[in-house]
Amino acid sequence: MQDQNSSRIVVMTAGGPNPQVMINALARHFPQLHVIQEEPESKGTLLRRRARRFGWLTALGQLATMIASRLGKSLAARRSEEIIRDYGLSAASNANIPVTHVPSLNDPACLATVTALEPAAVFTISCRILSPETLAAVPCPVINFHAGINPMYRGQMGGYWSLVERDEGNFGATVHLVDNGIDTGGTLYEKRLKPSPRDSLATYPLLMTAACVDISVQALEDAITGTLKPRQPQGPSLLRFPPPIWTWLYHGLTKRIW
Repeated sequence: MQDQNSSRIVVMTAGGPNPQVMINALARHFPQLHVIQEEPESKGTLLRRRARRFGWLTALGQLATMIASRLGKSLAARRSEEIIRDYGLSAASNANIPVTHVPSLNDPACLATVTALEPAAVFTISCRILSPETLAAVPCPVINFHAGINPMYRGQMGGYWSLVERDEGNFGATVHLVDNGIDTGGTLYEKRLKPSPRDSLATYPLLMTAACVDISVQALEDAITGTLKPRQPQGPSLLRFPPPIWTWLYHGLTKRIW
């Protein structure tokens, strides 16, 4: 008799509409799916970390872009609804999907939950980076959904930067194994898309999420059957970050890329 845990999938996330779209879609394919949801990092924590890396001016400029993009989500609500509808998906909370809440995915409570569930694979989406200690302790493949094509568009806002750099052919997403780097693990699947002129920072990630349910399902099915075939993607490896507000406005006004 097949172990009931042999097809269980655990999704790790900080929550939000885009991850919920993916979670709902995955639950259709993997009925034993279980979600571990961490508390999102505070804006203050993110700001201080970016300030240490870029300086306070750039960090505040990046924060301003994130605020502007969040405001833009309300303006882009109609486009978001259209994407979800066109792909036959849902962003509604689903009470039938079990959720375990933890302070952080690197908290011992998270690892204890994974250990108890014994999943075939862990799928991460929109969450903080797993520490090397946490990653080493997870006893199954860890697969990440990344809204960008690796390795050229690692990090954040990969779709946006591909458009800004006139590299429209690399607007897309990657499903890859997680290692100790940032989006540096072996690629499992990737998909390139063509955004609508009505898309922007507020909708690029949702478009990628909705369009890449199929490759996410395939990667998890490969993990269940033990047929994962990661490959090292070719090209320059660049880590991306949100543009400061002045950069975002410049490209928006001169290239109509918002």
